[in-house]
Amino acid sequence: MASLDEPAAAPRLLVPILVIGLLVGVVAVLSWPAPGSRAGRSEGSRAAAPAGPPAGPPAASASHPSVLSRQEARAAGVLGEWDRRRAAAWAAGDAASLRALYVPGASAGEADVAMLEDWSARGLAVDALTTQLLAVRIVAHGPARWVLRVRDRVTGAVAAGAGLTEPLPAGATVEQRVVVRRVGTAWRVASVRPVGARS
Repeated sequence: MASLDEPAAAPRLLVPILVIGLLVGVVAVLSWPAPGSRAGRSEGSRAAAPAGPPAGPPAASASHPSVLSRQEARAAGVLGEWDRRRAAAWAAGDAASLRALYVPGASAGEADVAMLEDWSARGLAVDALTTQLLAVRIVAHGPARWVLRVRDRVTGAVAAGAGLTEPLPAGATVEQRVVVRRVGTAWRVASVRPVGARS
């Protein structure tokens, strides 16, 4: 799951205005933040846009130049499944399903849900949200809590609705510290912070 505690600022869509009649609708969409990576995942945005599977395996970590370790591959799988579920929730405009991906009270989750609700209120959905997981490194892990250093980016998203279908620009590559926790049988995001940010 391309980038989980606090969301980063979402990119803004810039498109040429070819038909004056579309000006108002396009401006409304373009001025609205796009869903970002793992919160919308960092609080405030791993939430930019949510849906397909990662476009290939993540890059090897520094400690494993040619292949991911078994634990890193497992972590990549957990993130990939989480990102796919997030993309599906965004495409469906399903705030309840999106909220369930986060630990209750996580600020990243609150920001992601608020962003989804803002898009939905404008009659817009975000389809084909794809998170490319470029690298993952395990900082700490236990049976019910993992701390991961993740590098990824969001691509391929399309804003649809209100008579408009617009591809959203690919997000910048971001590196984040993501904490995931097992709740029952599911892994949920507890926090997402840019690498280097203070806790």
